[in-house]
Amino acid sequence: MIESSLDLGVIGNGSFGALVDTCGKVVWSCLPAFDGDPAFCSLLSPRDHDGGDFAIELEDFAGSEQNYLNNTAILRTVLRDRHGGAVEIIDFAPRWRQHDRFYRPVMLIRQVSPLAGSPRIRVRARPLADWGARLPETTWGSNHIRWLLPDFTLRLTSDVPVRFIRDESPFVLTHPVHLVLGADESLTRGVAGFVREAQERTAAYWREWVRYLSVPLDWQEAVIRSAITLKLCQYEDSGAIIAAMTTSIPEAPNTPRNWDYRYCWLRDAAFVVRALNRLGATRSMEEFLRYIFNIATSDGSLQPLYGIDFSEQLHEHEVQSLAGYRGMGPVRRGNLAWVQKQHDVYGSVVLASTQLFFDQRLADPGDANAFHRLEPLGEHAYALHDQPDSGLWEFRGRAEVHTYTSVMCWAACDRLAKIAARLQLGDRAAHWRQRADRIRERVIAESWSEKHGHFTDTFAGERLDASLLLLADLGFIAPEDPRFIATVEAIGRVLKRGDALFRYIAPDDFGAPETSFTLCTFWYIDALAAIGRKDEARELFERILKRRNHLGLLSEDLDFDDGEAWGNFPQTYSHVGLIIAAMRLSRSWQEAS
Repeated sequence: MIESSLDLGVIGNGSFGALVDTCGKVVWSCLPAFDGDPAFCSLLSPRDHDGGDFAIELEDFAGSEQNYLNNTAILRTVLRDRHGGAVEIIDFAPRWRQHDRFYRPVMLIRQVSPLAGSPRIRVRARPLADWGARLPETTWGSNHIRWLLPDFTLRLTSDVPVRFIRDESPFVLTHPVHLVLGADESLTRGVAGFVREAQERTAAYWREWVRYLSVPLDWQEAVIRSAITLKLCQYEDSGAIIAAMTTSIPEAPNTPRNWDYRYCWLRDAAFVVRALNRLGATRSMEEFLRYIFNIATSDGSLQPLYGIDFSEQLHEHEVQSLAGYRGMGPVRRGNLAWVQKQHDVYGSVVLASTQLFFDQRLADPGDANAFHRLEPLGEHAYALHDQPDSGLWEFRGRAEVHTYTSVMCWAACDRLAKIAARLQLGDRAAHWRQRADRIRERVIAESWSEKHGHFTDTFAGERLDASLLLLADLGFIAPEDPRFIATVEAIGRVLKRGDALFRYIAPDDFGAPETSFTLCTFWYIDALAAIGRKDEARELFERILKRRNHLGLLSEDLDFDDGEAWGNFPQTYSHVGLIIAAMRLSRSWQEAS
């Protein structure tokens, strides 16, 4: 385990999320949803006010330990003092099925219990407003405190005396206490009974959800934790899947590569859907397709990302009231990538949709009408497959015809042909197969370099990038094809440093990359297995698993030297890569018998 400030746990329920540090302090949570005002923002260092956190502080603190309750999103933190005292904090967001829907309020529940000795604690609930710029107006009653945030009134209901919380007074913890933080609604029953029932029902929900995952034989703990994390990153009101819960955690120390990831990139979401589909968790696919059909224009045109509420314009600006992660600004709100041209999104959406037409378990499988709604995406893919774009790495200063983009345009046409054949739409199947074949011929002619002996990142290019590792997985080329094998080997020589990979090494708008991109390392592991180097892939996979934090979570990037985590957190891309690689590398269940 690598000790770092990203040793955080994540809790949530499909409505919002929160990050909790190793001492049980809530350091990040946007309310009332992923894209909202970060009422808890201490992770990004408020400049003018103390707070932006929700802490249970133990006097004479000596150390802590932390874990998730088995197969759940319920986090347990134990704090120990120097005198043998200890307290347990249980944190979760309630989620269970109720009245033919899911009960998932914007609510964070905390139960604090004494484990040993006479521990003395202090409850410090200190939300901030307007991105940490001001203290919110506060009111209080007999058993609650309210904070008036810009778009949300936050209420904390507790059986801790309100004055103790309001004045942050220390007290000896002699029995379990309960704190329910959420919308400004009164609890209609005792807080202790509500918390006990909520924990039981939430634990039962997650364990039932995990029970039906089709997990591999090996690395089940890692796969299950990654699957739960991906589930926590879907905003179920709309079906959107965010790239990460945070903004502006830099990709490397003191770099301007600080971005806001609290939105739905169609590419990232499609990767998430694909990973969860492989595990049998198909509901996320159905919800994401509902999101897609809500944002798709009449002509089928798409932009790379959208807000979780279908917003198209995500204007980017710097937030002055937050100094940044470890003081490393700037902090950005919004993301200018929404104006970019990234043509691979058409293939991403069609790929995410394909299982809808082939999986007989689904209650509402894809039909001819759904297929015809996808066809305009294919038309865009065909028209744009040889046009310059910013690429999946979102270059801000250059546009080229990227090989990965063109292959994804091929994938859109290829999958539409297969779907049409499945639906016995012969004319449409022939139409899309012809278009897919034309794109494939063009891509191979333009992106294979006889001079270098490998595929290149752009048409008639010179460079490598890690997205070329996906050519076989996408079905564009056979894994045993010498051209693919040569490309994987070249990437290992050029982009790999130690156990991890760069996305690319050529300088971009912000200079040369400094850290490894975790997803690319998993792509490399998967590609090694595909070309027959499975033992090497397994050994590398085991080493990368040790780079997860103490709870099994991953950010976007890892430092090559010390393995420290950088980039936004938790990163859906990284957990997708872990799942796909584990399923490729695992022994079969038959080998266990």
